[in-house]
Amino acid sequence: MKLRVPHTFALLFGLVVVAAIATHWIPAGQYDRQEVDGRELVLPDSYHRVEGEPAGVTEVFLAYPRGLVETAYIVFYIFIIGGAFGVINATGAVEASIQGIVRACQGRGELIVAVLVVLFSVAGATIGMAEETLVFLPGLLILTRRLGYDDITAGAIGLVGAGAGFSGAFLNPFTVGVAQGIAGLPLFSGVGYRLLVWTVITAITVIFVVLYARRNRTQAETSGAGGETTTKVGGRQGAVLGLLVAALLAVVFGALRWQWGIMELSGLFIAVAVLAGLVGGLGASGTGERFLEGAAAITGGALVVGLARGILVIFDGAGVTDTILHGMASSVSGLPASISVAGIYGVQVLLNFLVPSGSGQAALSIPILAPLGDLVGVTRQTTVLAYQFGDGFSNVLTPTQGYFMAGLALIGVRWERWVRFIWPLQLLWIATGLVFLLIAHWIQWGPF
Repeated sequence: MKLRVPHTFALLFGLVVVAAIATHWIPAGQYDRQEVDGRELVLPDSYHRVEGEPAGVTEVFLAYPRGLVETAYIVFYIFIIGGAFGVINATGAVEASIQGIVRACQGRGELIVAVLVVLFSVAGATIGMAEETLVFLPGLLILTRRLGYDDITAGAIGLVGAGAGFSGAFLNPFTVGVAQGIAGLPLFSGVGYRLLVWTVITAITVIFVVLYARRNRTQAETSGAGGETTTKVGGRQGAVLGLLVAALLAVVFGALRWQWGIMELSGLFIAVAVLAGLVGGLGASGTGERFLEGAAAITGGALVVGLARGILVIFDGAGVTDTILHGMASSVSGLPASISVAGIYGVQVLLNFLVPSGSGQAALSIPILAPLGDLVGVTRQTTVLAYQFGDGFSNVLTPTQGYFMAGLALIGVRWERWVRFIWPLQLLWIATGLVFLLIAHWIQWGPF
């Protein structure tokens, strides 16, 4: 009998239950924190036990609604993106333009996939593209279907491409910049070695994604709405496309220059939905109807984000999150230097499950692991690279990562199906990261 993998909701609820049980044997504890330059940092030697509140049955069932409250900005962002693209798709603009791209790129689909992966990797490495990938996924989904590739390929281009760049980032201000600042390193120092890291990780990712796309090629979709096989871009559709391109450029510049977050991006795509509907000829009522249809189509995926956060709600409520970090750091402290590098790396990979935020993870772990590295002979530059890998690689695997689960919702892929696709690449990434960390340790990569 074939083993059937439970639904994503069932898996995540099971993890919430396991987390609640674990709080009964993990002692509660916490680090003291202080604010430095507007950022709350952990004091590395301040861990102490506190009175705990292990999770009970009530906390298990409250974890989901509390998780939804904590991730409301992400959940509603997903609904807004889905609604906006519901309006845009109803105008026929995306359908017509993608049909034109497919006709122009006949027989060169794999090249298109490779180029797009590299572009998303560059964005991840420089402007820290993560949540911003969500606005591209609906269009990528249509494109990959027309090229004859499955839905996972669309997610691989956007999520995995940006994830590769995020992991091997050489100029990402939200991870490398924050972590180096906390560690006391010169801003963006070591960029030459990071460029080498980024190049290798991106090359591995491109090869993996292209080979996957080739192996899982499907029958290309040729018809759009209404069964038409060929659609040309008309005046209204051209105007909608221009609006969409302008919005995507605004996403990039907003994140890079104006530090836009999800709130600003949500407002941008509300405006896009309204303008696209009116310019595309849908009218006020038609725009509203298409917006609701687009949002409704991804309801399940949007709501799963709250359930994923429920695991962290359980740990934080019971006061055991810092205890887990303290235990992981302590397990590394007595190891030889070369093994300590791997241990610090492992701590960072596991920590990303508890603290999905890149800058948040830096603020929590670097104050503890950087001094630990000093004691065992691991340079702070190497420790920052270990953090960078640990935070980046698992961003496109960990179910507690809100934007990642939102991305799966937008392409209609269940988490367990995605895991079957991504685990070989995760192993390649982790092994490659370990090699680069060992090299960095052996050359005592600095300046310190």
